[in-house]
Amino acid sequence: MPTQSIIQSIYTDGACTGNPGPGGWGLVVYFSDGSVHEMGDSSRYTTNNKMEMQAAIAALEFFANSGQTQPITLYTDSEYLINCVTKWIHGWKKKGWKKSDGNPVQNQDLLEILDQLNNQLIKWQHVRGHSGNIGNERCDVIARSFANGQIPSLQQLTSPVNTDRTSTKINEVNVTKVSDSAINSTKVNENNAESSTFSSDITTMELSTVSETTTNEEKPHETRILQLRNLVETLQIADEIADKGYLITSSELADLMDIHASAVTSRGDQWRWRNWIVSRVRREGNQILWELERGDQVEAENE
Repeated sequence: MPTQSIIQSIYTDGACTGNPGPGGWGLVVYFSDGSVHEMGDSSRYTTNNKMEMQAAIAALEFFANSGQTQPITLYTDSEYLINCVTKWIHGWKKKGWKKSDGNPVQNQDLLEILDQLNNQLIKWQHVRGHSGNIGNERCDVIARSFANGQIPSLQQLTSPVNTDRTSTKINEVNVTKVSDSAINSTKVNENNAESSTFSSDITTMELSTVSETTTNEEKPHETRILQLRNLVETLQIADEIADKGYLITSSELADLMDIHASAVTSRGDQWRWRNWIVSRVRREGNQILWELERGDQVEAENE
């Protein structure tokens, strides 16, 4: 990176097919001189939230390794990630990484790394997913390409900034506990050099076909059991949201369902998802708030 180039902003995103299932993350770094640096990686078995966190970790590591002292804005479409890092983490640490209900906080290992890397130079900024924002859309393409087993062409800078994810102790933790990745960033860069000319057509890249994912029957028994446990955990979270009457945003609902945020709003004002009736309640600013109700309870009340 030229000495006069200053990092202005970094966009991050994570993706997962199955949630849990194969995942990927991507980030795009924008510099003051107009140059761009892109990174990403994959994980064989993970969750969407883990990939969102991994992308943010990679962004913070890149910024730390740059030695820059000017502040930057870090953009993400995950309100959950922003709340974790800027709000909830302080209380969790005081309570010994326990939630208000006494249960352990999920993804503590990743949150500890994020907390270690975060500093006053980072301005966390939420951006609406799939709303036409170029940085967010590009990160989504990178993340989903990796999640689908593809290796996208990435714009890379020839710079002294250390972008090797395995270069520090923190990165070693990420590789062993999070990514378990079959393709590390170094291999990605080598493959990119040999790949065909980069296509800027996001739609084409997003719609390109990939080989079929291994069926559940072909997966090890332990993996299938872990998938079921994670599914039950997701359903328990949905049940708690419904039971407590919590209202959640479109992006939070999309994270819960493992779908695009745009797919939430396109379904209308009321629809069914698994055991719950999902209803649009109201709009607060730019956010649409949704309510979950147990379908069996609604049906019983209507009888």
